[in-house]
Amino acid sequence: MQTIRKELFPGVFFNYIHAVKFKTGVLSVQFVTPLAREAAAPGALLPAVLRRGTQIHPDMRALSSALDLLYGAGLGCTVRKKGENQCFGFVSSFIDDAFVPGGERLIEPVAALMGEILLRPATEGGVFRADYVSGEKDNLIDAIRSILDDKRDYADKRLIEEMCRGERYGIARLGTEEAVAALESGALWDFYQTLLATARIELFYCGSAECARVEDALRDGLAALPHGERVAPVASERVAPPAVPRKHTEAMDVTQGKLAMGWRAMTEDAHAMLLANLIFGGYSNSKLFLNVREKLSLCYYASSAYHRSKGLVTVSSGVEFSDRTRAQDEILAQLRDVQLGDFEPWELDGARNVLISAVHTREDSAGRMEENLLGQAATGIWETEEELVDALSAVTPERVAAAAQSMTLDTVYFLEGEDKSDD
Repeated sequence: MQTIRKELFPGVFFNYIHAVKFKTGVLSVQFVTPLAREAAAPGALLPAVLRRGTQIHPDMRALSSALDLLYGAGLGCTVRKKGENQCFGFVSSFIDDAFVPGGERLIEPVAALMGEILLRPATEGGVFRADYVSGEKDNLIDAIRSILDDKRDYADKRLIEEMCRGERYGIARLGTEEAVAALESGALWDFYQTLLATARIELFYCGSAECARVEDALRDGLAALPHGERVAPVASERVAPPAVPRKHTEAMDVTQGKLAMGWRAMTEDAHAMLLANLIFGGYSNSKLFLNVREKLSLCYYASSAYHRSKGLVTVSSGVEFSDRTRAQDEILAQLRDVQLGDFEPWELDGARNVLISAVHTREDSAGRMEENLLGQAATGIWETEEELVDALSAVTPERVAAAAQSMTLDTVYFLEGEDKSDD
């Protein structure tokens, strides 16, 4: 599907996809700001506070009633990390105009309601209502704490924090529990005012309505936005690995060790690196899955991920404490095979087919298309479906091996049990 992109106001961009196959339309409003340690917590908190109520609809019950009148439209908060930028805002889904009884139009009232939530929040004493801020702080702190409940997610998060310490990429998208707890209504209000005037805004629509009509609805809904120069998203910084890999071990009350490893991939051949990562550990026919997990039974799970904009490859695995060294050595051995080009034609073909299939199926979901476009806008990596498929189709085994050879181990993180008697 073709995307139209245009600048509605300075630093406010509209991304439009015309689609007639979905029964629901999607409208998204997202702030895109460079990740900063002092801004992560207020950025994560702000959408939830704005969603609590407006001057016209002062509480969540009133907002829910307004959405019910729009045939049960949904409107949720989002907080995402794209490259070294934090992206937060709102996504609304609603019945596409083609399926609304009586030919009623929903684009205009949905855009107006999103503009109201964004620009006319419920206030008290000239700032956000203290009870709304307090309640959403508790919810956000609970969300941050919940990461600890899933030790796999926690270990992956800690790897990135240690590997990218001092870099924007090492900042958690939700901020820290301490930073959230310290936020007050006045400080959040000041952050909000600065954001409205200076942050890049990305708008997204997918549905059957004509582009000009959606554009007019958004111009009307966001007419009160301050106009002026806005801060562009930052490109991810590429950082060289240390001379000796860093090692971090943390002890917790866990019964299974979590081994997370991170490499700096300095190649500029991103398409070859995408395929190298899949062959290494990116899907169910990868070397890590078939050999380290299935054949050798050294890991309960083992997979790799390529962070394209940042040039990182990370491995996530669960191991017995006593198998830590063997598992790490075998993970490195599987990577060496990829670097040496020691993989079969079916491995490359399988990886290529998986990636190309994933690219094609994006168009089956308006939400996935919104996610992809937001990532491109935030990272500056613009690529159409056709361009990506053509580039992946042209990758040779030699390019895959060369891309993998650019990987240098940076950090190894291990989450072990508090009782080390099993080590």
